[in-house]
Amino acid sequence: MKLNDIFTGNYNAADWESKAYQLPKFDIQAVRRKTHDEPTWVHFGGGNIFRAFPAAILNDALNTGKYDRGVIVAETFDYEVIDKAYTPYNNLSLLVSLQSTGTIEKKVIASVTEALKADPQFDDWKRLVEIFKNPSLQMISFTITEKGYTFNEADLARGMSPVFAMGKVTALLYERFQAGALPLTVQSMDNCSHNGDKVKAGVMGYAERWVKDGLVPQAFLDYLKDETKITFPWSMIDKITPRPHEKVKEMLAADGFEDNNYIETERHTFTAPFVNSEEVQYLVIEDDYTNGRPPLDLGGALYTTRETVDKVETMKVTTCLNPLHTAMSIYGCMLDYTLISAEMADDDIRAFIQKIGYMEAMPVVTDPGVLNPYEFIGAVINRRLPNPFMPDAPQRIAMDTSQKLPIRFGETIKKYVARDLDMSNLVLIPLTLAGYARYLKGLDDNGKPFSPSPDPMLAELQAIVAPLELGKPDQDWSCLHDLYTRKDIFGVDLYEVGLGDQVEGMVKELYAGVGAVRETLHKYVTKR
Repeated sequence: MKLNDIFTGNYNAADWESKAYQLPKFDIQAVRRKTHDEPTWVHFGGGNIFRAFPAAILNDALNTGKYDRGVIVAETFDYEVIDKAYTPYNNLSLLVSLQSTGTIEKKVIASVTEALKADPQFDDWKRLVEIFKNPSLQMISFTITEKGYTFNEADLARGMSPVFAMGKVTALLYERFQAGALPLTVQSMDNCSHNGDKVKAGVMGYAERWVKDGLVPQAFLDYLKDETKITFPWSMIDKITPRPHEKVKEMLAADGFEDNNYIETERHTFTAPFVNSEEVQYLVIEDDYTNGRPPLDLGGALYTTRETVDKVETMKVTTCLNPLHTAMSIYGCMLDYTLISAEMADDDIRAFIQKIGYMEAMPVVTDPGVLNPYEFIGAVINRRLPNPFMPDAPQRIAMDTSQKLPIRFGETIKKYVARDLDMSNLVLIPLTLAGYARYLKGLDDNGKPFSPSPDPMLAELQAIVAPLELGKPDQDWSCLHDLYTRKDIFGVDLYEVGLGDQVEGMVKELYAGVGAVRETLHKYVTKR
């Protein structure tokens, strides 16, 4: 069983389907011809998340028979991905959805029609220019991570020969401008807040510099700013796509599926002909297109307003997912867990995050309308976090915690204050913040040292709690006031909002000695 057999048509469908492989229901060659001549969508970033999500929902749309165009992928960073994960398999891949039950679903993805290296040093660049000049092009999109939208002075100084992704994209947009100022939508699909603004800032940064340096006319910048021509919508994307999993490879090999080799590039991109991902996924997109759009809603994407996208993002980041992740990672590190899924078998931790979400954060969440907050949390707790295929660790989630606390918990506290709600309802969120002072000490619940995860504020914050010792109830606790008045860390002065003394009391319990973390966690979870 090989992907190239699907491409050539030299296969027995019954053999694949008997082993629960879902095959494309559309004519692959016809879709490729149509897309080549009348392309509608170019996606920048050929990594695992693209193949597991945007390409997969387009595949579902094609399977309905109501659409006839695929997606062209353009890689801006790691060209070995094209050479090793796309070209040898004629751009086909296998999506393996990892179920929380421990089973998998398998689907051949054939929606990618071309895979190009987005760099003028390659012949592929000529093809990209040709595509950008085609009036049929509707959307370009991105999964290049938030860092991909940045640029620096050195790249700006290269003029029309940039090496960073946004510079290359801006150069291609200039080709579209020269072809008649053709309309286009520039759509980020990266997992960062207000992502459309980030890609817009990157493009405008290059365009403004090029106008200033006399490399392009002012009319090009006017074209980019004309919202009847170019738009930069927001989106919210949520789907975990880890590295290729050894257990998945073994399961595929047992089926007789041969394209299961691991690929690691020189730039340390980890991929494979198959891509494994969690079963749950969300893609909510601001419906602001100037030249039409691929019907991704046929594959499950939700099109809505910018305001609604923002509400969904806020719901996820401040209530339904991110705070739960942070709370369980702080305590998971102190309780010596190394897997998020294993933590979910811990009755105290499971109840901890469940009550934070449903009982403490939910009263101030704004229902975005398109996704139900209660159902979202339910999927997180019952299907996503317990998934045995997800090798995520609390140590990874705990990275940069100081940068996350103001949003993930501070915003909820601010809403309690603004709405004059009963602050006594907050018990486990304060316990999370108290746990941070204990976590910073770098001693687990057995009193053994561990290394807190990397964080730009780690050394400074550890210095604040350095005077504290385990098992000394009468010690000087005044350093806690220095910590919990930090609005830059917690989003609020916890004393000003009436939570400081409560949090301090919890910290003292957590520092009581060996076993105090478990004892305190169990006490408050049970009490709540």
